Amino acid sequence: MAAQRPTNEADFVVVANRLPVDLERLPDGTQRWKSSPGGLVAALEPFLRTRRGAWVGWPGVPDVEVEAFADDDLTLFPVTLTARDITQYYEGFSNATLWPLYHDVVATPVFDRSWWECYVAVNERFAAATAKVAGQGATVWVQDYQLQLVPQLLREQRPDLRIGFFLHIPFPPTELFMQLPWRTELVRGLLGADLVGFQLPRGAQNFLYLAHRLAGMPASKSAVGVRTRPGIVEVGDRNVRAGAFPISIDSAHLDETARSDRVRKRAAEIRDELGNPSKVVLGVDRLDYTKGIDLRLHALYELYAEGHVDPEDVVMVQLATPSRERIEHYKQMRADIEQAVGRINGEYGRVGHPAVHYLHKSIPREELAAFFLAADVMLVTPVRDGMNLVAKEYVACRHDLGGSLVLSEFAGAAAELTSALLVNPHNVDAIKNAIYYAITLDPNEGQKRMRTMRKQVMQHDVDHWARSFLEALGAV
Repeated sequence: MAAQRPTNEADFVVVANRLPVDLERLPDGTQRWKSSPGGLVAALEPFLRTRRGAWVGWPGVPDVEVEAFADDDLTLFPVTLTARDITQYYEGFSNATLWPLYHDVVATPVFDRSWWECYVAVNERFAAATAKVAGQGATVWVQDYQLQLVPQLLREQRPDLRIGFFLHIPFPPTELFMQLPWRTELVRGLLGADLVGFQLPRGAQNFLYLAHRLAGMPASKSAVGVRTRPGIVEVGDRNVRAGAFPISIDSAHLDETARSDRVRKRAAEIRDELGNPSKVVLGVDRLDYTKGIDLRLHALYELYAEGHVDPEDVVMVQLATPSRERIEHYKQMRADIEQAVGRINGEYGRVGHPAVHYLHKSIPREELAAFFLAADVMLVTPVRDGMNLVAKEYVACRHDLGGSLVLSEFAGAAAELTSALLVNPHNVDAIKNAIYYAITLDPNEGQKRMRTMRKQVMQHDVDHWARSFLEALGAV
């Protein structure tokens, strides 16, 4: 990455918890930048570069002061987080309070006042940094649950800005959100935006109800007159719009990658390395308790145990990207999943031919495309997910119209990919039936389903998502 002189006074600014690159400390004490994994970066970076914009975010290493720098058409403005911030704001309030609460309380949220205080302080830091970066009348797009206070904090400092906010994870039902002790503060924080975007319409509906119920309450000096009408919250003399904007991927680039000779050759090599089974079943997930990895492994175990599937003919690959490894709940989940993999291989694998191939590491994008192309069945079975871009990435890579997608009803992608084999991930029998149906599917039906899904994914790509959001923001 070539260091260039950054340009301040940006006309378009993205604000996110992480930069699109991570600062990496090497064993010899030196540092370098590397591309950051994750759906947000993959979705936003290509679009942002075309806008010659700026990105405000944490560089990925605590207690490090880093100067702003330019990377070709993108200017990066690092925000420093301390080790305490990582523990309380990120691992604490963001991922042990908000994350489980917003994912239907799959795990029990922790309500800790010191975490909340740190969350407020970090949001104030992000807002102050953004206020310095943005030019007069600039458009600022704040991303995700870690920064829900930034819109209002930024508006107080820079009322000239046009501010959008997008929530990448689900917005919970009102009865769950109301458990949060700081529910009013979060809603008021979001109402600082001109447009608040969600993955699905029900998220916007939940927010509109909560805005009407909470934001006008005379609980503090920040209370204002609030009225709601379809899709709009009237906050004093401002209109705040709420709506659904399903996020997507750079589908044309993935399609092109999957068509390359190198990726197709690598896909053939993967199948050969797996022993050339009749069917390859694939799971690709961040290692998180919302993804339903344990449920699909249990379903596969029962298929082997009942003799419906032969481990000589059908093998599974589970790619699990490391995630939040310092949090105890995640440590236990990883141990449970690895134990389940060991049980399956202990009973149904043989020397040199495991039934489940499990990799706990990040996979390069091109290698991942090869796995998608090699897989006959893709399992995307989260118990709750805002969207799940892996499902769309798999479809974008299947230019051959091969492969079947088994998709959870509780992933946001299910609203668009209706030709997938939709399942209730809590129902092990339903997952078993879907896997069996997928591996025995008539090729003509499979191609018809994939063709329909590809049409949706190729037409509604990340550029379409970003443009639709920003056009709506401009119209507020």
